[in-house]
Amino acid sequence: MTDVTVIHIGMTALVLAAKLCAPLLLTALAVGFGISLFQSVTQLQEQTIAFVPKAVAVGLAILMCGKWMLHEATSFTTALYDQIPSFLSSGG
Repeated sequence: MTDVTVIHIGMTALVLAAKLCAPLLLTALAVGFGISLFQSVTQLQEQTIAFVPKAVAVGLAILMCGKWMLHEATSFTTALYDQIPSFLSSGG
């Protein structure tokens, strides 16, 4: 296994991690922005108001995107395991 292969695997894993986190983070960002806009319009400055809507929205995002996220992670892992013989045969 060469250093280029290790860097490629690491880069692919980081891209996968970003893809898997994106729906949850963007959902939390959008809900947080909406709640903060509502708080500034109504002048309610309570810190705990944003927690429950964010938790519910992220839970819904997991329900909607969970199957896709699991498929992506499983595909990456399967492809990585399928490449093990080629990693070992390339020697080092």
